[in-house]
Amino acid sequence: MTDDIMAKKKDLFSKEAKLAELIAGDRKLLQLLPRFGIALGFGDRSIEEVCRMNHVGTELFLTICEIYSDSSFKPLPKTLHHADMSGLLPYLKASHQYYLNERFPHLEEHLQRIIEACGTKYGPMLRHFYDEYKREVMRHIQFYEEELVFPYIEALRNGQRPDTYQIEEFRHNHTNIQDVLDDMMNILLKYLPGDILPKERIEISLDIMELSDDLNRHSLIEDHLLIPYVESLENALP
Repeated sequence: MTDDIMAKKKDLFSKEAKLAELIAGDRKLLQLLPRFGIALGFGDRSIEEVCRMNHVGTELFLTICEIYSDSSFKPLPKTLHHADMSGLLPYLKASHQYYLNERFPHLEEHLQRIIEACGTKYGPMLRHFYDEYKREVMRHIQFYEEELVFPYIEALRNGQRPDTYQIEEFRHNHTNIQDVLDDMMNILLKYLPGDILPKERIEISLDIMELSDDLNRHSLIEDHLLIPYVESLENALP
């Protein structure tokens, strides 16, 4: 990356930059706004102004956007120390609701038409791999993060230290479901007869790839932000 590109990128990810310019620089960031409760129509306001209007910590917002935009980015410890992290759990919970209530229902609506069109040879197999993919994502989100990890973090924030869990365990519980995803994509792209809803297969394949990328970046946010933050909470308690 050249010095000019790095300087431009640094300017975009600053609190003085216009939010509209940041979004124009990386359109993927547009889908993060609802997770922060930020509505469209912010005009030419700066990132700091928009965050203040929506009661969102500016440093946290910028850090999440930068991780989401650049998978190799890791925030400096001093950034985490100075950022207001109170909005991190609400952001993660809003992301979970987005996956469960919007993305998966959208995928299922399109996938069902493909399954019905391809008959008994590939339909049940495609359904099996999708159900396994969704089940693993939901198991991690609903039954691990929502029911175990997040209540543990809330307890730490309230000055309590449960002795049944430590955030170090979280590092080893990010489920790798890439193999299941690859099997499902192979059926959609390689093995179904070419005349079975080709346009819809392309659309759902792109949707699945986008969801997979979103989930991977969600995991990076947890690795690079959530875990260090919770470790600092653990270390601050006796």
